[in-house]
Amino acid sequence: MPDQQKTFKRLRRLRMTEPLRSLIRETELSLNDFIYPLFVVPGRKIRNEVTSMPGVFQLSIDELIKECFEVQSLGIPAVILFGIPETKDELGSGAYDDHGIVQTAVRSLKKEIPGLLVITDVCLCEYTSHGHCGVIRNEEIVNDESIALLAKEALTHARAGADIVAPSDMFDGRVSAIRKTLDENGFYNLPIMSYAAKYASGFYGPFRDAAQSTPQFGDRRSHQMDPANAEEALREVAADIDEGADIVMVKPALAYLDIVRRVKGEFHVPVAAYSVSGEYSMVKAAARNGWIDEERVMTEILTGIKRAGADLILTYFAKDAAKMLRKK
Repeated sequence: MPDQQKTFKRLRRLRMTEPLRSLIRETELSLNDFIYPLFVVPGRKIRNEVTSMPGVFQLSIDELIKECFEVQSLGIPAVILFGIPETKDELGSGAYDDHGIVQTAVRSLKKEIPGLLVITDVCLCEYTSHGHCGVIRNEEIVNDESIALLAKEALTHARAGADIVAPSDMFDGRVSAIRKTLDENGFYNLPIMSYAAKYASGFYGPFRDAAQSTPQFGDRRSHQMDPANAEEALREVAADIDEGADIVMVKPALAYLDIVRRVKGEFHVPVAAYSVSGEYSMVKAAARNGWIDEERVMTEILTGIKRAGADLILTYFAKDAAKMLRKK
C-alpha cells in the first residue's frame, strides 16, 4: 500500500481509461480544420501519382472533380488549387490567363460542387520557364513588376469564382496590390489568405516535384524567410495584416510551431499552418518501412499544429485524417 501520508498529486487518475482521457482532452481535431491541397493539369483522364508523395496526384479537371466529390463526402470543407500549365514562359503568362488551368478548374468546381470552398494559390513559380516566383531582370527577381502580375492573377481567380485567394510568393507589398485590384473590380468581400511567414525551407522538395516548379538556377532565399528568424516573421505578418490579409499563414508547420504560437498570441487573427510536402513524405516513407505507426504519427503532428494555435491546417493528410475522425 502506498504511504497514506504522501500528498503528491496523482495526475494519472484522469489518464487511466479512454473515456477519462477523452473527457478532459484539451485539443480536438475537427474536419473543419482541414484544407486539402490539389494539383491540376491540362488534359483528360489524367491521374499521375507523385513519386515522392504517395497518395498525391496530378489531376486533370475531370479527375479533379471526382476527387473533390470524395473530399466533400468526407466532410473536408476546402481545397487549395495549384496549377501546372501546358506551356511556360519567362513571365508566367499562364498564371493570369482567364482561360488558364486554375481558372478553368475553379469554374468547373464551382459549377459541379458549389458547396466546396475553393482557394487558389497565387504565385508564378509553376508558370515561369525559370521556376522562380516572379519576373527576372538582370538576374534579379524583381519585386514591383512581379506583384503587378500577381494582382492580375488574383483578379482572374476571383472572376473564375474562387472563394479565397492565397498569395504565396513573399514579395513585399503583394497583399496591398491584390487587395487594391480586387476592390477596384468589385470583389470587396473576397478574402485573402496570405502566406505571411513562409520560410526558405528544405521541406518543399516533394511539392516541387508535384508542381513542376523547381528553380532552374539559384534559390528563393531573396524573398522567402531565413529559417533562423522569428522576430522577422512577426514583422511580415503585421505588414500583411495592415495591407488587408484576412487570414495569415505560417509555412512550413512542423519545424515552425513556435512561430504559429507567437503569431496567434500576438495578432489574434485566423491563422493557417501549411503542413508541407516534406513533412508528409517523411511520415509516408517511414511508415512504408515499418518504422512508425502512420496514423498515430499523423494524428500527433496535426494535433500539435492545432495545439500551437492554428485555426486551419493545409495538409496532404486531410483525407486520411477525415477517414480516421469519421471512424470515431
